[in-house]
This record gives sequence, C-alpha cells and structure tokens, in this order.
Amino acid sequence: MEHNEQIRWRTVRPEEAQMLAPWRKIGGEWMLLTAGDGAGYNTMTASWGHIGSLWGHGGGLPTAIAYVRPQRYTKEFLDRAGLYTLSFFPAEYKKALGYLGSHSGRDGDKVAAAGLTPVFGEGCTWFEEASLVLVCRKLYQAPLVEEGFVDKSIIEECYPHRDYHQMYIGEVVQVLEKG
Repeated sequence: MEHNEQIRWRTVRPEEAQMLAPWRKIGGEWMLLTAGDGAGYNTMTASWGHIGSLWGHGGGLPTAIAYVRPQRYTKEFLDRAGLYTLSFFPAEYKKALGYLGSHSGRDGDKVAAAGLTPVFGEGCTWFEEASLVLVCRKLYQAPLVEEGFVDKSIIEECYPHRDYHQMYIGEVVQVLEKG
C-alpha cells in the first residue's frame, strides 16, 4: 500500500466522531428499552447497547443489541416478547428517564409517575414523547458469561455480584421518527 502524503488524519474522541453517533445517543442521552403490549408491558432506562449490522445477506441486517440484568422486571417481558422497542427522547426528558431507571414497574405505574404516554403498536409499546423509536424483532438472546471476559477488571467494576447481563439482539424492523 502506497503512502499518500496529501491524506491527513485527525484524531477525535469516540464520542465526537459523527459515524459513532449511537455511542452518544445510547451512552450519553440514554434510551428506554420496552417489551410487551397493551395487555402488559414494562420499560427500563438503558445506557448500554449497540446499533449496527449483523447476519443476513448483502451487508447484514440492521440490528440493535440491548443488555438487561437478570433481576430487572423488564427481562420477564423481553423473554416472552417477539418484539422490543428502543425509544430515544429530547434532552428535557432526562429526569424522567432517570426516574424510570431507578424505580421498578413491579411497584406501581412508573410510566405514569414519570409523565410519559405509552403508545401500543402491534405487539410492542413505545412512548408518545420519544423523538426516535426503533422497533426490533428479537433474533437472539444469551447471557454474558464470566469465561468470556478477556479483561477481568470489568467483572469487578461492573459485576461485583456476578449478575451478568442477558444480551438481546434484534433486527430493526421499523424506525419511527418525529417529523
């Protein structure tokens, strides 16, 4: 490979790279992960996840990966559901997302307490106040396992109780944007 002196590279932090906007969207702005429908659903705030391309032919399927600890109430709904949604919100909803991430749906209607309005689609739920919603069809789920960690310091930092997340990979089958 020839070196071209006219090409100049600039180093940017990952959160500044335009191509990596999902890092900012998920890790910085957070999202609601929701499973279930009008007959029963639950939601939780998430700041870990991935959006990308996986499997399929011709470049792969558009996919989203969500991670849920085993004790989370939302996991019960995810395990039963064929679909889940990832809802992203304008900045003014950060306090509501904080509330939803620190309260359990087992204890009451946390969505109403957070001031959000559920929207029931066919087999899934999202929120009227969201600015972007990814509707995902569950393709794969598996637990993260201790043996898989190459960097063992992550275990002590993120899993001192060994309550490893369950990973859910879904095909993004619909994208809803507020216009």
